[in-house]
Formats: sequence, structure tokens, C-alpha cells
Amino acid sequence: MEQIKNMDAKSWYKNKFAEFEKSLNGEAKSLSHLSKKESINKLDEISFPDLKDEDWKYTNVSAVIKENFLPAQLCKPSVSLEIEKYLFDFTDSSLLVFENGIFNEKLSKIHRQKNVFIGSLKSFSLIDETNFQKNVKFRKTTAFDFLNESFGADGFALIIGDKTTLEKPVQVLFINGNADEKVLSSPRIFITVGKFSEADVILNFVGDNDNYYLTNINTAVQLDENSNLNLFKIQNESKKSFHFDNINISQSANSTLNHFNISFGGKLSRNGLSSNLIGEGAECNFNGLYIANENQHVDNHTFVNHAVANCNSNETYKGILDDLSRGVFNGKILVAKDAQKTNAYQSNKTILLSDKSRIDTKPQLEIFADDVKCSHGATVGRLDEQALFYIISRGIPSDLAKSMLIRAFANDVIEKVNLSELKEQLNHMIFENLHRTEI
Repeated sequence: MEQIKNMDAKSWYKNKFAEFEKSLNGEAKSLSHLSKKESINKLDEISFPDLKDEDWKYTNVSAVIKENFLPAQLCKPSVSLEIEKYLFDFTDSSLLVFENGIFNEKLSKIHRQKNVFIGSLKSFSLIDETNFQKNVKFRKTTAFDFLNESFGADGFALIIGDKTTLEKPVQVLFINGNADEKVLSSPRIFITVGKFSEADVILNFVGDNDNYYLTNINTAVQLDENSNLNLFKIQNESKKSFHFDNINISQSANSTLNHFNISFGGKLSRNGLSSNLIGEGAECNFNGLYIANENQHVDNHTFVNHAVANCNSNETYKGILDDLSRGVFNGKILVAKDAQKTNAYQSNKTILLSDKSRIDTKPQLEIFADDVKCSHGATVGRLDEQALFYIISRGIPSDLAKSMLIRAFANDVIEKVNLSELKEQLNHMIFENLHRTEI
């Protein structure tokens, strides 16, 4: 039955690609389009993942495959563009707005800076298409990745030269959904931070709760020597939507990545995150917080590849699950034979707020070096009953006492956020999404 659905999905997207191709005229022979054509043909050769795939055994995507999502290029814009309610409060920072993955220049506000390109991926590709196709690579491993390449019309690009600090955080708003169609949004994100350079980037994915759509993202990040990137991904989309992301990061010597993955929205979300530490002294810190209720399903897959010696990785993922929601955490650390003096730590902790919520957790260590310090662990439980009793005994109402414990639990992740404006708004969003008293 799954195979029939896969064929139906492939036929639908192949037909839509042909429909889109007719509108291109001369652009149909461009290098960019030829790459897309390769991907749609590849999509025809492979299967969408199913429960028989080890990496997808806890996440059933059949509901996504059976729907006929219309690529954004073929839709008339109809999402709400009242964007203020979605924005984080940063004064004079650059703002880029993408409507179903396509750049909206009118709503964007870009502050130009020497030695920095900030803009749409499409405009960046037009500067030198041959060089772009040669050097800008997105990793493709699943049918969803090839689907993204086939219909990825646009996206966000940030290229920072050497010895440059981004003056203000960059805020990128991806607003998804369509009142008239079940839309497929296929944004692509490309970030390069040069040697001895620094940046703060906020990727904010939102959507109207009345809209039913698929957001399918592919992200490539390159950190050069001695660079530093704080990358925040905040997913607060429609409870009727599907969200898939594949983030691949390459880190050179002495680079530092602080990645924050904060998940609130979506009927089904799958967050893929991997970092390859290919230069000595590189450090990556993965910080994740996933909040789910009702019948939401959120799946986090992380991978850290310690390819060389003297690198550090720290991973803290925490989940708060209520009602009938389900979480999945699969985190793998690979330490290569030559990666001596590796320090790698991983922790996944989940609180279940209801008897019917559940978590499937699978921390993994694969070590081929002998001089390393590595650990991993996972815990699942409920709010601390003794702590709750103690707080209530001091005259604090039960709902407020539970909120205090929830905030303390989430704080291990939120306290690491280096932007105070963002930190406070994230705390508000935690309680707003759980429908609980805010403290």
C-alpha cells in the first residue's frame, strides 16, 4: 500500500514540475533548472522513507505522502502578511521575509554591511550562476531532499567574508500556508561565515493555524577557521502543517557553532541536524527544546561527526510532552579512529505531562579512537512530585507550581541563549503553547 502512495506522490510532483517548466521560457536551459530536473528524475527512482527504515521507524510519513501539495510557484499568494505578531524585538536588525519559501522584498529590511551578502538565495545565484552551481552544495539523502531541490525556487543566503562581525542579529521570517491551496513550501538556506568572523542568525518558521501545508527545507552551513555562529531555529507553525528540515554543517579548525532548535508547532515535524568537525579545535553545541501537545509528533535526529582530533561537542535536548503528543530523539556521535582527545557529551531529557504522551529516545555513541571522553544518556519522567508538593505547601497554587517546574526544566536550554530579547520571548512562547500559567 505504501508503494502505491509513493508512486501517486511521485506522479503528482512530476506533473507539477512539467507544468512549472512550461512557464520558464529561456530559463529552462539554465544551470539551476537543469539541476532541478536531475532531482525530479531522481525522485522518480527512490522511495519516500517508511517505518522499515531504521532512521524513520518511529515517524510515519504516509499522511504527508498521500496529500497532493501544490508547489508555491504555482500558487497565488494568500497567506496573512501581518508579520508584526511573528517578529522578535530587535532594533535595527536586518529582516528578511519569505512567503512560502519565496523572497518578499517589500516586507524585508536589509542593512547592508561591508564584506557581507545578505539576501535571497536566488539573487545570490544570479551574481555568478556557474560558480554558484559549483560551490553551493546541499546534501541530498532522502526523497524529501530531492523534492526540495526540485521545487526550491528561493531561500536565504548569508555570506560573510573574513574578519567581519555582523553588527546586528539577522532575523529571517518564513511565513507558510495558503488559504486556498495545500501548499508545498521549499526554502533553501545557505550560510558561510569566513575566517575570524561572527554572526547571530534567527530562522523563524510560522504559519496560520487554519492552513494545511508542507514546509520542506534544506540548509547548508560552512564555518571557516576561527569563526563563530549562533544559529537559532524556531518552529512555531500551524498545528495542521508538516515540517521537514535537513541541516548540514561543516566546521573548520577552531570554529564554534551554537545551534538552538526550538520546536513548538506542526502536526508532524522532523528536524535533521548534523555537523562535521573537520578541523582541529572545532566545537559544536546543540541545544534543543521541543514542546508538544494535542496529537503533535516531533522527531529530532542529530549527528555529530568527530573526524579529526581535539574537537568538542555538547548536546542538550529537552522535551515537554502533553496530551496525546509523541516525541522522538535519535542522537548519534561518531568518533573516527584519528579523532583522539575528543570530548563529546549528549543528554536527552523528557517530561511527560500526561499519561498518554510518549517519547522514543535513542542516544548513540560509535567510537573508534581510544583517548577520548564521551558520554550519553536519556531520562524520561514526570514533574518532580516532591518538589511540586513542597512548592504547593508554601501556598502557591498548583497550576503556578507546575509552571515553575516547567520553566526550571526548560531553563537548561533557554539560559544559553545569548540574546536577551529572544530569551524572554521564548519563555513566553513555552507557556503559550502549553496553555499554562506563565511565570
